[in-house]
Amino acid sequence: MKFSALLLILLSVVGLQSCVQTEPQEKTEKSPGIETPKTSPETPPSPLDPLTLYDQKQADYLTDTAKLIAGMKVDPKSRFYSLTQSKFWVNYHGFIEPAWSKLEKQQLAKVSDWSKQELATINQSNPRIFYPFSGPDFLYANLFFPTAQEYVLVALEPVGTIPNFNELSESQRNQKLGDVKNSLYSLLQFSFFQTKEMKSDLSNQGVLPLILLFMARTNNRILDLQYIGLDKDAKIQKFEKGMIPGVKIDFVSQGEKEPRTLYYFSADISDEGLKKIPQFSKFIKQIEQPVTYLKAASYLMHRPAFAGIRELILAQSQAILQDDSGIPLNFFAEKQWNLNFFGTYTAPISLFSVRYQPDLRKVYQSNAAVKPLNFGVGYKFGVNQSNMMLATKKQKP
Repeated sequence: MKFSALLLILLSVVGLQSCVQTEPQEKTEKSPGIETPKTSPETPPSPLDPLTLYDQKQADYLTDTAKLIAGMKVDPKSRFYSLTQSKFWVNYHGFIEPAWSKLEKQQLAKVSDWSKQELATINQSNPRIFYPFSGPDFLYANLFFPTAQEYVLVALEPVGTIPNFNELSESQRNQKLGDVKNSLYSLLQFSFFQTKEMKSDLSNQGVLPLILLFMARTNNRILDLQYIGLDKDAKIQKFEKGMIPGVKIDFVSQGEKEPRTLYYFSADISDEGLKKIPQFSKFIKQIEQPVTYLKAASYLMHRPAFAGIRELILAQSQAILQDDSGIPLNFFAEKQWNLNFFGTYTAPISLFSVRYQPDLRKVYQSNAAVKPLNFGVGYKFGVNQSNMMLATKKQKP
């Protein structure tokens, strides 16, 4: 499933000639009137720009749609420019812009700096990221793993569709943007989407508008978008009824030339759900050494009903970054994992108090190697209240 836009052909000519001769050689006379043709060394062809393989008009349309949703201004030549002059959109921009600037200063910049320091080795490898129970949260996946070549997100929420704003009435456009604004509230305040509100907000619009918003706000150009499905053989196809529904988005970061890919699938990955769609587990097993990210995961993998996805993550992942709502500490065998802890752990929020982990509390009380965390993430979103654990798989002897 790795995106491959082209093959780079490197031509090199190495000539090896012996300069040692055991016997004198006879001179070879040239035929009169015939000159030996002069040859010039071949010049390797210049590598093609992979971005030229995409329809740039379509990329402009997708990117400007994302900017419109994100409350970001578009070029005056854009087909959407006139829409950004409406009173509703101007007010919408006036809400999102300062809220995002505040979030960037107080939260996102700190996450990015932390990633550069603590996840440098992982990010140097351009990893593939698996993010179960993600909702539309491309934002934090990209902040922690900005160099990832591939992101695979999966959650219950429907995919949704990309709105065609030029074909909508003014009231319909305003409704679409209002839905996005409502969905954003909890993320802007708490660093995660609240499940109950998300079910209501995203039941109609799906995750796609918010994924596009986050891509625009993290300075990505959207190159292509396809509605896909995962067939019975775990192969990605154009979506048809009976497949696991999903979307594939090719994008490129500002200033870069190498396209990257995001997949989002709408699926139930409980044990009962995976029994009905075994191709999803097969698909995840095809990802080469994924790094799994878990945040605000409702402590689902603490339950026996989610043992399958928990075991799949532990078996397949080269590394796991999570808060305490992910996989319980006691499932990380010491002989298999190196564990690094960050922040503070006392107890879960009251809603999940039954998921308290005494062994994790002991680590945070006694392990002098626990590092501070200067930002809030997960359910305990206050600074100096959050925790994170980075588990990296040990090399087999």
